[in-house]
Amino acid sequence: MARIVVAEAIADAGLSTLQAAGHEIVNLAGKPREALLSALAGADALIVRSQVQVDAALIAAGPQLKIIGRAGVGIDNIDAKAAERANIRVVNAPNGNTIAAAEQTFALLLAVARHVPRGDASVRSGAWIRGELKGFELKGKRLGIIGFGRIGQAVAKRAAAFEMEVVASDPVVTAQQAAAFGVKLQTLDQLLADSDIISLHLPALGDAPLIGAAEIAKMKRGAVLLNVARGSLVDEVALAAALTSGALGGAGIDVFAAEPPVGSPLLTAPHTVLAPHLGAQTVDAQIAVAVEVAEQIVDFFAAPRA
Repeated sequence: MARIVVAEAIADAGLSTLQAAGHEIVNLAGKPREALLSALAGADALIVRSQVQVDAALIAAGPQLKIIGRAGVGIDNIDAKAAERANIRVVNAPNGNTIAAAEQTFALLLAVARHVPRGDASVRSGAWIRGELKGFELKGKRLGIIGFGRIGQAVAKRAAAFEMEVVASDPVVTAQQAAAFGVKLQTLDQLLADSDIISLHLPALGDAPLIGAAEIAKMKRGAVLLNVARGSLVDEVALAAALTSGALGGAGIDVFAAEPPVGSPLLTAPHTVLAPHLGAQTVDAQIAVAVEVAEQIVDFFAAPRA
């Protein structure tokens, strides 16, 4: 039996999966970092979502840790190098929120295209500014997907239903793989220049943003940018400036460089729809990622040790 510290709230189905395998659960969701550091002293496994930063100090507090699981896509909040040095395995749940993230992409796109937030606000205020809210249709528009993994592919499938033309840029995807989704591969520069709408679906790349002033300058005037991936991919100052000048026509942003985005220029930039990191925030996705990471941890401790 392993002692598993759960540092953030996960769906009950994930907890039940761990309990059914006979493991002890120490549920510290909502507790301060000090409590987590103390509990890790005797822990075999740690589960987090996205808020707890599993840094070197946290890892060092768990001398018995054998595995760290993140109930979500990627391991951005886990110091993977520190875990490797401590011989701790790191796993995540790459499949569980695919549909939720793809659907959030279209929620933001449609909200931008049809001015949904402004329309809602106008009706509630009695302003009824119908004449000011002329949007655009998705049919016939070219959607450029940067990052053509599971979520990018799910977005492409849904774009086909809207009769959009889809292109993608991804250095590890072949033209044949993209063609299976009816998608043409392009270089990043080609995609930026050709697309009416650009949607990001890739992990954080490091310190420098993928989309900065130079990349925005390559985009079509009036293009729309969507980010339901990682906030660090976009230079928020450059994006806000492009929206203010009219170089870009709109943006749907679900993730930010700092969350909450206190002081971000996007908060006052025009033609934006901003969401508080809702890409995986569906009941369905939270159950799926919790079960996915729990099953990996159960399998890890069930496997014979050399």
